[in-house]
Amino acid sequence: MITGSKLDALRRSVVVNINGDLLDKARALDINLSETLEQTLIEIFGQNRRKQWQEENRQAMNAYTDHVGIHGVFSDGLRDF
Repeated sequence: MITGSKLDALRRSVVVNINGDLLDKARALDINLSETLEQTLIEIFGQNRRKQWQEENRQAMNAYTDHVGIHGVFSDGLRDF
């Protein structure tokens, strides 16, 4: 499933230059290059979104970590393990 993209977006042709040995191996394995590229781009976009979210929220996460370090969490007195 394509996340963050329009599922009905028009496909466009592009010229891509890749290592010839990799191309031969991909063809031998019947790998769909367009699908593989799309899936890889989706993964890269997801990684970038996660990294951006972490950077945007780093201060809040650090503040929470400091708070828990000082005060603990609400369930500290409830655990039996």
